Amino acid sequence: MQFKTFDIIPHDTKIDFVGKRHIAVTLSLIANLAVILFSLNAVHGLNFGVDFAGGTEMEVRFARAVDPGTIRKSVEELGFKDASVQTYGPESEHSYLIRVGRIALMSQEDVNRVIQAVKARLPVAGEPHFNAEVGDKIDFQFTRNPTPEELKAAVEGAGVKVREVREEAGLTAGTRSFAVITQGIRDKVESDLMTRFGEAKPDVQRVEYVGPAVGRELRNQGFKAILYAMGLIVVYVGLRFDFRFSPGVIIALLHDAIITLGYFAFSGREFNLTSVAVILTVVGYSVNDTVVVYDRIRENQAKYKGKHLADLVNLSINEVLGRTFLTSFATALSLVGLLIYGVGTIFDFAAAMMIGIISGTYSTWFIAAPMTIWLEERAEKKAAAARHQPAQAKSV
Repeated sequence: MQFKTFDIIPHDTKIDFVGKRHIAVTLSLIANLAVILFSLNAVHGLNFGVDFAGGTEMEVRFARAVDPGTIRKSVEELGFKDASVQTYGPESEHSYLIRVGRIALMSQEDVNRVIQAVKARLPVAGEPHFNAEVGDKIDFQFTRNPTPEELKAAVEGAGVKVREVREEAGLTAGTRSFAVITQGIRDKVESDLMTRFGEAKPDVQRVEYVGPAVGRELRNQGFKAILYAMGLIVVYVGLRFDFRFSPGVIIALLHDAIITLGYFAFSGREFNLTSVAVILTVVGYSVNDTVVVYDRIRENQAKYKGKHLADLVNLSINEVLGRTFLTSFATALSLVGLLIYGVGTIFDFAAAMMIGIISGTYSTWFIAAPMTIWLEERAEKKAAAARHQPAQAKSV
């Protein structure tokens, strides 16, 4: 039985990848610096989502199209000067994401006013507790058991509307605890949208709250996960092949991670936990292709003993060029459907992944293996210089 073959790239291809490494590295440095500078820019930097920046995110669906600028203006007039509004999902659904950088509507002054009003009317035990990172919720303890209606009346007497009074177990013997949940950001925004856009029938689909401390922790852990993954990949390559190849791999992986990050930096799309998953996926994909090339280099080193490393690298890349192209093309095809029909986070994942595939293929050809050659050449020059110095000393 003989299989039919279809070669998109001929087997005898002889592209000089090593010879073009200086141009490729220069272009890569420019692209990487542009992404880094743009990401760190105070005005246009990464658009961190609620996962990382903290705050409140509301998905609101309307019965008809509404201008996002008008929605943002109405939210800002409520006192949320950092509000952002963007379309979400298919245009036919008329859904929008409303984000504000706060999860609590009450300020510390509001909380103090409420506490004083409650203390004036009810026997409060100890100091009430309020945490702005939890939301618009104040915990009270009482030496006697007031009714929820009494507590609600006391809080609303301070000018703060109450959504719910929830009875909880007392923290100390002889006391009863109540959690007062005031009308927070969701209630205020939802009420305002109903007033301004009642004909469009706004409907809040979901609300997410993330405190700023939690957001910072998630962001730090996300970037640590990327660095840890790169470090383990470098160790694997060093043990699988030779630690001489590891620097080239880490440079290529950093290149691919930064280029993928560039999609979020330049497009202004939300950078969240899904974005970290994209970068980790790209890193894994990139190293997979690089390992194939390195494996062929090792085979050719044994097959063509004495051949210069640059020639071996060029030969090896050209030999697996068809395989690399077909793998990248097939992976990219799987993303086309997501790019056409995907919305929101799914579209961002597919778009960033597509850029990562292109970058990973490019870095395999022009960054990883060629950088290994550059490091080898530099090491050889240092060794030659070290041998030359003792020879000079003897002649003197």
